[in-house]
Amino acid sequence: MKRSTFVYHLLFWAGIYLLWVLIFRSYSFPVTQTMTIEFCYLVFITADYYAITYLINRLLKLKKRYSFFVFAILVITLLSAWMRALVAMQMNRLVFHPAMQPDFPTLYLSSLFNISFWVLLITAGKMLVDRMQHQTKLELLESEKRKNELDYLKAQINPHALFNSLNTIYGHIDKSNQTARNILLQFSGLLRYQLYDCSAEYVGLDKELAYIRNYIAFQQLRKEQGLDVTADIGDLTGELKIAPLLLIVLIENAFKFVGNNDESESRITIKINTRNSVLHCYVFNTADTAMSIKPDNSNGIGLANFKRRLELLYAGKYTFEAEQGNDSYTTNLTIELT
Repeated sequence: MKRSTFVYHLLFWAGIYLLWVLIFRSYSFPVTQTMTIEFCYLVFITADYYAITYLINRLLKLKKRYSFFVFAILVITLLSAWMRALVAMQMNRLVFHPAMQPDFPTLYLSSLFNISFWVLLITAGKMLVDRMQHQTKLELLESEKRKNELDYLKAQINPHALFNSLNTIYGHIDKSNQTARNILLQFSGLLRYQLYDCSAEYVGLDKELAYIRNYIAFQQLRKEQGLDVTADIGDLTGELKIAPLLLIVLIENAFKFVGNNDESESRITIKINTRNSVLHCYVFNTADTAMSIKPDNSNGIGLANFKRRLELLYAGKYTFEAEQGNDSYTTNLTIELT
């Protein structure tokens, strides 16, 4: 039981106890005697309450409601009333010394009535509160479910509007400007894959490599003419699957950090192939010697997320090496796919 829950229960029973003392205080008894009698009741009522609550949770799961009521009423309550009557007789005999001591049957019936009444009242109240709380939670869950459904529908609507806008832009580009049209088509294909095909945890390797080919072609269209890009993406073997948008991080880094100096070559080499169920990905790019920001010492959120995804999805099934030279950056990745 958590500490906050324990304190709550302690305050609850202390409040019940004080309420009983105030309500059932009789001028024929001293205050100390009244407090003692009610505390004696409190002990047995509390024990019965937790025993019955435990049985409710266990027997309702087993769908044995009638067994619960029979056992709780005929055994727990009767037994606790019998024990309370014995305690009351001993207290009267040894402590209070009343002028007329009640006999055991009278004390038993009185104990049985009081304990049964308060256990029933408190248990019913607790069940009512629990039911109200459960209903409130269900309403909150239903509200969150509706909100999530609306958000999902909005997310489905927005891409359609975006692609319609891209089609509109494409239609307004002069037909003689074929380069601009090709760039827009390449971008539309990349966006479509990210929005529609990457929702699953794993996608077909053929789709992922087709996306990479489109991305390389798109980058070649927008990069300088002096950039030499070599992409060797081999044939697939089997129905392999891979986490979507995983390899693209390495290729994005290559295009991002490739050298842009007219006096030296700018080159990117990408090799991706499979052997049985093992994928090998090699990415190399040249870099300016004067370049102060490189993949390993940049903020590198994309590369950090890439490494984290590898650890979560392919723990023990991959190797990754990154080598940063004075004028180049190389990464080697090997993954055992399924």
